[in-house]
Amino acid sequence: MTVSEPGAVEHGSLAGEPPALTSTDGVLLREGHPHRVLAGSLHYFRVHPDQWADRLRRLSALGLNTVDTYVPWNFHERARGDVDFTGPRDLERFVRLAQEQGLDAVVRPGPYICAEWDNGGLPAWLTDTPGMRLRTSHPPFLEAVGRWFDELIPRIAALQAGRGGPVVAVQIENEYGSYGDDHSYVRWVRDALTGRGITELLYTADGPTTLMQDGGSLAGELAAATFGSRPAQAAALMRARRQGEPFFCAEFWNGWFDHWGEHHHVRSADSAADALDGILAEGGSVSLYMAHGGTNFGLWSGANHDGERLRPTVTSYDSDAPVAEHGALTPKFFALRERLAAVDPTVAGRPVPADPPLLEPHTLELTRRAALLEGLRAAAEPVRAPVPLSFGELGQAAGLVLYTAEPLLPPENVTVSVRQLHDRAQVFVDGEPVGVLDGDSASVTVRGAGRRVRLELLVENQGRINYGPLLGQGKGILGSVLVDRRQVHNWSMHRLPLDEWTPGDISRAASAAAPRGRAGFAEARLEVAEPADAFVALPGFGKGFLWINGTLLGRYWETGPQRTLYLPRPLLRAGDNTLTVLETERFGERIVLCDRPELGPPEEYVETFD
Repeated sequence: MTVSEPGAVEHGSLAGEPPALTSTDGVLLREGHPHRVLAGSLHYFRVHPDQWADRLRRLSALGLNTVDTYVPWNFHERARGDVDFTGPRDLERFVRLAQEQGLDAVVRPGPYICAEWDNGGLPAWLTDTPGMRLRTSHPPFLEAVGRWFDELIPRIAALQAGRGGPVVAVQIENEYGSYGDDHSYVRWVRDALTGRGITELLYTADGPTTLMQDGGSLAGELAAATFGSRPAQAAALMRARRQGEPFFCAEFWNGWFDHWGEHHHVRSADSAADALDGILAEGGSVSLYMAHGGTNFGLWSGANHDGERLRPTVTSYDSDAPVAEHGALTPKFFALRERLAAVDPTVAGRPVPADPPLLEPHTLELTRRAALLEGLRAAAEPVRAPVPLSFGELGQAAGLVLYTAEPLLPPENVTVSVRQLHDRAQVFVDGEPVGVLDGDSASVTVRGAGRRVRLELLVENQGRINYGPLLGQGKGILGSVLVDRRQVHNWSMHRLPLDEWTPGDISRAASAAAPRGRAGFAEARLEVAEPADAFVALPGFGKGFLWINGTLLGRYWETGPQRTLYLPRPLLRAGDNTLTVLETERFGERIVLCDRPELGPPEEYVETFD
């Protein structure tokens, strides 16, 4: 929004018509009438497209009048120049479905989105470009964003309220004040939006601190806040900085996400409802983050870095949201609905959908298929180089790379180490596991015998960093492999982009060899009379990946907290279904279908910016 005079905020459209949302004297208006944005985040890219309409209905039943969604660039342009807006990537269809449910839409096109999404939504081909400077005025970055916005922004512009669509607001970048202070870049993003047809309300969103607001907000555009607690304190800060602007909590964190190896973060219904009450009491507009979290299907979960080590995000993005991962309505749903009904009397009359049906629990027998290394070697032709190549150098975004060399080991104990390992490597000598390396610099002791050995490192990208100064960090072996002080040369590398595998690729790898050892490929058959949702548990398994009928559901890992993977009804068919497992460490004996999620031992968590 452009400030025309103190206490009056307006952003004019190209046609001279005012945008749907304006404000005056701190009051938000929709088409001239006092209005609150009561929004909820629902990411189309985390929900099967056959379930979009159902989840949007549940947001309306919750008491919301608006849906907001990010747009992840890497989801739409996985390879440079190959832009896709079809099927699960059909943003326009999702926005039109929201309108059919009577919802407005807020779109957050980035180009950076965070969202606990791989690489913060930036494509790996971009961030792996040598010399690239992300989220700045660096000309090659702006050129790439400009080409992407040429594809994306006109699609959003055509769905704006001024053109008969539901889009009433568009966010400028995303929480930039947590990252940098290149205001020329943020202004460039703003101008890139307006120059491509955005005429509705524009806003920035940053944490409720002076540091973050100074870095991310723009003069003349609405400054919103993102937080999970202390709404009165946030409102006071925003009003002191921006007199005459409406108070807008662009992300109210009523739950939280999980990393592998931690507890399952939850927030009580009463705690979330009380904080929402505080936002509403301040006259604020709000977006629940998340209203419905969904799932990081495939290998789309991101990761954080705590200053010491990588913290990869789990497959589930349930986020303890009011609408659970499979669409069930939680106690938090009804607690928040009651508070929203207090400011919108129409909420009480909206029908509340029943929870989606679930398959009956039962156990599936497991059939072992190819051994781990043999199956993976058969999946791709090797790439050869004198030194180990990174994922970026191999042109691969996610998954695994199997690195193989044949060093001569002296007849004594030697240390095999990796410099700049991202992220985790299982080490094999002559086909036998000898250890796991985890972190930038890690090592394992191996007994040599004065002969050459087959040294193999199965390296997993556990998720690209989505937040903070390490955004864009590369994956794979970025440095060297050493035997004591001597570098190992002459490598062959098998590219294993599991998220790109077709059913034929999966079948070829799984049938390439006989079962051997404790890890590898396995299958289970699931007979279904009528498809419904389910949860899949893998008791006794170590770490790996699970496909259903050729679609990669995601990662599992015994370290938890997540113990079940969500299996959406649309991925099942009446009759025979195939579950394929790639287990990298240790098979269990069976697969179990459950009728409820198991996301791990709960831990109450509320973000406070302390």
